Amino acid sequence: MGNVEKVSLGRGISGNPPSPIGYEEERWERVWKNKGVKNRIVSAAWQLFHERGYNGTTVDDIIELSETSKGSFYYYFNTKDELLNTLSLILDDYYEELDSTMDPEMNNFDKLLYLNYKMHEMMEDRISIDLLASLYSTQLVSQGQRNLLDHNRNYYKLITRIVEEGQKRGEIQADLSVSEITGYYSMCERALVTDWCLNRGSYSLGEYSRKCMPIMLEHFKAN
Repeated sequence: MGNVEKVSLGRGISGNPPSPIGYEEERWERVWKNKGVKNRIVSAAWQLFHERGYNGTTVDDIIELSETSKGSFYYYFNTKDELLNTLSLILDDYYEELDSTMDPEMNNFDKLLYLNYKMHEMMEDRISIDLLASLYSTQLVSQGQRNLLDHNRNYYKLITRIVEEGQKRGEIQADLSVSEITGYYSMCERALVTDWCLNRGSYSLGEYSRKCMPIMLEHFKAN
């Protein structure tokens, strides 16, 4: 995995660790205090992976930034490699952030397109292709839980809620079940990210998703 130039971590507002992927720093200051130990380790790890690269980040770096202990780290994770499977937690945090800022009166079909574009724009800007490729390959060979497909994730709950509301308001077709549309939506998102990784980021993931996702979801838009 490629490294990026090492940068100074410093501290955020009021001495808290700097905000992780997708967060405004002021919001992160409030969120940090309410995070459990595991989530603080995960957030710190992905912040470091972004700033220093995966290979340039040590377990000790993660422990220091998360303000936890070595015992706490190894209670939740056997190795640094296991943190690759936690990207879904970081993505779910950002989905919650997007959900809180969306106009509640926005057409629900448009909400699906908005979430897809904003998430893929963030992934393109803040997560290395090597880490994404490692995550997807790990999920393919995993004998345990595949976190990306965990329907208990906030991601699936959010998409399910939007589809349900869209069908009730006549904005999304009701000829398929909510679970079928949610499954298709998530499959399209994974397909776009996978193709982007295979092409080594030779085009903009955000802009490509903006063009392709409306076509891929066209059948579900109510007339």
